[in-house]
Amino acid sequence: MRLKPLFLALTLALAPAAQAANLSDTYRDAQAYDAQYAAARAAFEAGKEKSVQGRAGLLPSVNLSGNALYNDVSGEFLDDTFNSSQIGVQASQPLFRKQNWVQYAQSKQQVKIAEAQFRAADQDLILRVAQAYFDVLQSQDNLAFIAAQKAAITEQLASAKRNFEVGTATITDTHEAQARYDLAVAQEIAEENSYNIRLRALEKLIGKPAGALDTLAGSEAMRAEPGSIDDWAARAAEGNLQAEIQRISKTIADQEVERNRAGHYPTLDAVAGYTVINNQNFGAVQIDTDTAVVGVELNLPLYQGGRVSSQVREAVANRERARQDLENATREAGLQARQAWLNVNSGAARVKALEQALTSTEAQLASTKLGLDVGVRTNLDVLDAEQQVLSARRDLAGARYAYLLAGLSLKAAVGALGPADLAMIDQHLRPPAAPLPDEQPATAQPAAGQPATEAAPAATPE
Repeated sequence: MRLKPLFLALTLALAPAAQAANLSDTYRDAQAYDAQYAAARAAFEAGKEKSVQGRAGLLPSVNLSGNALYNDVSGEFLDDTFNSSQIGVQASQPLFRKQNWVQYAQSKQQVKIAEAQFRAADQDLILRVAQAYFDVLQSQDNLAFIAAQKAAITEQLASAKRNFEVGTATITDTHEAQARYDLAVAQEIAEENSYNIRLRALEKLIGKPAGALDTLAGSEAMRAEPGSIDDWAARAAEGNLQAEIQRISKTIADQEVERNRAGHYPTLDAVAGYTVINNQNFGAVQIDTDTAVVGVELNLPLYQGGRVSSQVREAVANRERARQDLENATREAGLQARQAWLNVNSGAARVKALEQALTSTEAQLASTKLGLDVGVRTNLDVLDAEQQVLSARRDLAGARYAYLLAGLSLKAAVGALGPADLAMIDQHLRPPAAPLPDEQPATAQPAAGQPATEAAPAATPE
């Protein structure tokens, strides 16, 4: 049983050293690998082409056409067979097409939507990376806390056995310590499973083993967010990316009404063409002709079965739908900002309260151990006090991660989240400390199929 820590220490010493990764490093790896982000990037590249397609409706169009024909002509004055061919070039330049100008304006708005959607995908990636990163750190902390709890219970179990052997304690103390140890082993198995699941989730984002992750050094950066909740809600109404997408969609819907109404307008094009016909038959004479045309072409729609008027009514209804979607997105952005602001500020206060609670529980543990030495406290009291200390440490670690995630969510709600926010968190991260040669690293990833738990020898009275 004593060989396992030494084996792990030698394994870590002989293994090649892996450089610890911080949040920014993990985010860059996810940018290069994550399929969801790659799909958003491809959608952005496709969206940028909308402007080119819309501009094409304002530029000239040139077409080349031709044919080669076998002709068999029978008639009262003509009975002949002959071959003929034709080739021609036609060009058209729109001079007045209201629909095309509106469609070009819409295409530029569609490019803006593609840009906003890609920025939203980038913010979503930042949040997903941060969540996965902190989930792994949380599991590592929980494993460390459970390992410390097992060590403390093992010490109490050994003490209870010694006291029972000399007659100063009952077998009940031994059974209580054994029960606590068995429960800690079960918790460790469950947490190791959770740790491996969270590790796989992080590796899904970055496409490689996560390796060592920088850990949170302290709580000095966890303070209330400046500005009132209403100020942040107002910022979200203006800057939230989902609201911005709906705002641009409303503009496109307005333009769509105008574009459909332009279906009643006339169109004017400049046209030009050049056609060459070979072996054109005119009775007994076959000649070649070259024809060149230049001019303008006017079209005035008079009646199209009510289609244009119906399309206008449809566009008006869709414009109202876009207006309501924008209103909903704006309200949702304000709600997200308010919730995130409350989570940040309550999270900062909760971190401070849990730090004080940890100090109090540690003082209580010291007093309880002293009471055990003088005979006024029992072994069970010490175990309860140690459990409270470990619970306070676990809750404090979780509160720190929740605070940082709430801060990122607040920035995302107002459309201001970016890689610089991860860099700010990196300033409060430190590389994980190397385990001492004579201790078992509680945060090390357990080998596949081998739980890193050791069953304590069952306590039996002698």
